[in-house]
Amino acid sequence: MDRAFEAALYADTDAALDTGASLLAADPAADAEVDRRGREFVASAWRRGWQPADVIRIVRRELDDVHLRLTARLVLDESATGSGQRPTPRWSAQLDDLKALAESPPRTDRFSYATAVLELYRLLLSLPTLEPLDRQPSTSVPRHPESRMLARIRALLAKAEATGFPEEAEALSAKAQELMARHSIDEALVAARAHAKDAPGACRIGVDPPYETAKAVLLDAVARANRCEAVWNEALGFSTVVGFEADLEAVELLHTSLLVQATTAMTKAEAAQRKGGRKRTKSFRQSFLAAYAHRIGDRLAAVAEAQISETRAEHAEGGTAAGASVDELLPVLAARDVAVREQVTRMFPDTVTTRVRGVNDAAGWQQGAEAADRAQVGARPRLPS
Repeated sequence: MDRAFEAALYADTDAALDTGASLLAADPAADAEVDRRGREFVASAWRRGWQPADVIRIVRRELDDVHLRLTARLVLDESATGSGQRPTPRWSAQLDDLKALAESPPRTDRFSYATAVLELYRLLLSLPTLEPLDRQPSTSVPRHPESRMLARIRALLAKAEATGFPEEAEALSAKAQELMARHSIDEALVAARAHAKDAPGACRIGVDPPYETAKAVLLDAVARANRCEAVWNEALGFSTVVGFEADLEAVELLHTSLLVQATTAMTKAEAAQRKGGRKRTKSFRQSFLAAYAHRIGDRLAAVAEAQISETRAEHAEGGTAAGASVDELLPVLAARDVAVREQVTRMFPDTVTTRVRGVNDAAGWQQGAEAADRAQVGARPRLPS
């Protein structure tokens, strides 16, 4: 087996891969040791800052379905060994997402299986070191019960994605952002009143092709509107979002929903253009998504500011359940903004800005902006609870 690994993993030729796969396929007694080494490679990825969702994302991007299923099984097997990785809620949720994928192991001949295993191990060995994200949640921060609130937000966004009526999607998305903003403010005030030593955390969100730059801009707009900051890693296909936990949850939910809504609107716009006899291209789609991201960022920022003003007015009239006065609100939020910025600087001391290239289709830009207007999340009358 050592000969097989030496031949296949530390040389990048097809001939070396075939040699290693042949050696493994001819020795069934080596299977257990092959699995053990695979778990070691997975554990090594954790030590380099990777998380289960990150590994799955890069395998899906670089390899095939058979490798994806092998990876899911290896990750779950490694987690069951108690390697010392702290089981934070986000980490545990990522493991739960892998269970269905690991239930159907690939069935193939021994040579093909050994080849897939070695291809996967090559990739795992090549993974670079990432910024570590996970930390144990603070136990000193009193938190509102989140499950009911997040369930309401998810339900609203699911309806916004499913409806065929732009006005209804707009109202539903507005209500969801309103709930997110209020939840974030309440969390900040409760933590401040308890003098809790809460700190920003971070999560990674995949930015998949095509049109990655426009999608990363959309994620950045959602992050900023929810008091977070996003740093895009173009080479590895994800953005790292830094913020407080309630805000990170809001970004994950809202970004996913708006991306679905934007894609649906873009598809309808293209269909209408084709009916009019105008052929649309990659430039149209890139311009559409870039305009959508730009305009939706303005709308999200506006509703966030409106929510702060509304909360201040409520506090001035008699306070809220958080028990904080109107004089406390802005300093608390400002302190959180500073903490997020400092955390970004510590994690990413060297960042550069990038431009969205290929945005040169006027019709695509106009229709993308109009779609963002229809999905805007500005101040709206409250929907029935």
